[in-house]
Amino acid sequence: VSTQSTFFFFLLSFSSLFLPFVCVKMLYLIGLGLADHLDITVKGLQSIQTCEKVYLESYTSVLVSGQRAEMEKLYGKPVIEADREFVEGSDIEEQVIKQAKEKNIAFCVVGDVYGATTHSDLYLRCIELGVKVQVIHNASIMTGVGVTGLQLYRFGQTVSIVFFTEKWRPDSFYDKIKENRQIGLHTLCLVDIKVKEQSEENLLRGRKIYEPPRFMT
Repeated sequence: VSTQSTFFFFLLSFSSLFLPFVCVKMLYLIGLGLADHLDITVKGLQSIQTCEKVYLESYTSVLVSGQRAEMEKLYGKPVIEADREFVEGSDIEEQVIKQAKEKNIAFCVVGDVYGATTHSDLYLRCIELGVKVQVIHNASIMTGVGVTGLQLYRFGQTVSIVFFTEKWRPDSFYDKIKENRQIGLHTLCLVDIKVKEQSEENLLRGRKIYEPPRFMT
């Protein structure tokens, strides 16, 4: 085999190995884990380093410790905060999903990607719009609860407990806790957080005034 033929074969093999990462643009949905900025997986970090934009979803959960500045230092690029208004509005389709057809974009979430229905919806919207999307998993509270010493397969229905208001006091979580207890199962209760939220009055009046962050304990 000639040297020229050998070089051509090597070049062809090299191109077929790396061309998908160079040409195929996509949206990466990346789980960050539970503790701090260092919990990201190697695959997640490598994917972020290929992205032109990096978003951090900041309203369904927050890291136990670690600031956005530390994430930016680790990633080597700016991290854009994606609050509730951004994620649930039209901006996410225009600035994230559609742009992922032309450039790699990372959408980072605390815990695992599928820990909130918001992120499942984002995945489905990408599929509907023909945008390539890749999910990179990480640790979730659904498995992290094992730190209590309780066996995971002895947990029943998971419930969410939200902040009450004067007009809204949902109690559906109680029935599920009761059902779990009746059959001898534990209950994982996900408690509410309020990050960059508007009061009912400001929301109705269209005023961009936000309440201080609150965390149920």
